[in-house]
Amino acid sequence: MGSSESEAVAPLASKTATLNHISLADPDIEKSVSLLKQACVDSGFFYVIDHGISLEFMDEVFAQSKKFFDLPIDEKMKLLRNEKHRGYTPILDETLDPDNQVKGDHKEGYYIGVEVPEDDPQAEKPFYGPNLWPSADLLPGWRETMEQYQREALRVTKAVAKIIALALDLDADFFDKREMLGEPIAVLRLIYYEGNISNPAKGIYGAGAHSDYGLLTLLATDDVVGLQVCKDKDAQPQIWEFVAPLRGALIVNLGDMLERWSNCIFRSTMHRVVLNGQDRYSVAYFVEPSHECLVECLPSCHSEANPPKFPPVTCGSYLLKRYNNTHANLSTYKKHET
Repeated sequence: MGSSESEAVAPLASKTATLNHISLADPDIEKSVSLLKQACVDSGFFYVIDHGISLEFMDEVFAQSKKFFDLPIDEKMKLLRNEKHRGYTPILDETLDPDNQVKGDHKEGYYIGVEVPEDDPQAEKPFYGPNLWPSADLLPGWRETMEQYQREALRVTKAVAKIIALALDLDADFFDKREMLGEPIAVLRLIYYEGNISNPAKGIYGAGAHSDYGLLTLLATDDVVGLQVCKDKDAQPQIWEFVAPLRGALIVNLGDMLERWSNCIFRSTMHRVVLNGQDRYSVAYFVEPSHECLVECLPSCHSEANPPKFPPVTCGSYLLKRYNNTHANLSTYKKHET
């Protein structure tokens, strides 16, 4: 390894974060609520175990993801992300930390949302509509695998949301309402980090520092370390800790929307991805309420001494603004059209 590579790797040295493990099979719900509440106040990150998604099926999801990213670039560009944020995102398409990044994130991605037929009135809404799917001839079984994972991930999300509701002194089914997780904006994103080396000192990252936009995120990763969290974004210097991959577990983190909802009692924590030269794959499932859901301070999270910190906002308009602020304009890809 040359000296320049050694210098690039050096800033990545960091300790590993200690995160709570929440078992969805534990009959002691009070224990789960206590562990989750501590995690949400401390870092907004925790592991979920015993979630019911088999290791065999997760391996199949990752295998199918790899098959897509192994396709020639011309094939992938035929499925380029559209205005509904469905489809393929090339390397550098997303810039999550524009103040500190050079160019953009060194990752490829693929967005899969809630499948809504084009002639359905619901398809007029942002983030709803038909997905872009690789042809079955090219990748047989690919669509079926991803749709099954969407169903499994939503089931896990609803189970976690019940514990979150209890931790916020709400009814367990608070988030089950139609306008919340009854008709959610749920996005599955496959991510591939090509094996390069990050250099924070030069603004080169697998994914720049950011907090997630929505309610919560379920993240499955391979065994390659790369995810880092910063529990105190205002600290100088910032302290970054690795989140260790844990086979069979999902890493769960809270999004900005839940931080708004909880009046900052629960935390949406900054995180980023730094690469060590190995290829890395992850599968993220982002969950937000319905488009019409009004996100305003929860009744259990404000008082006369602690008034609401944010104005009410509808979920759909809030998300659209956040997505448009971080992704490249689609017109930049016109040169790839035939």
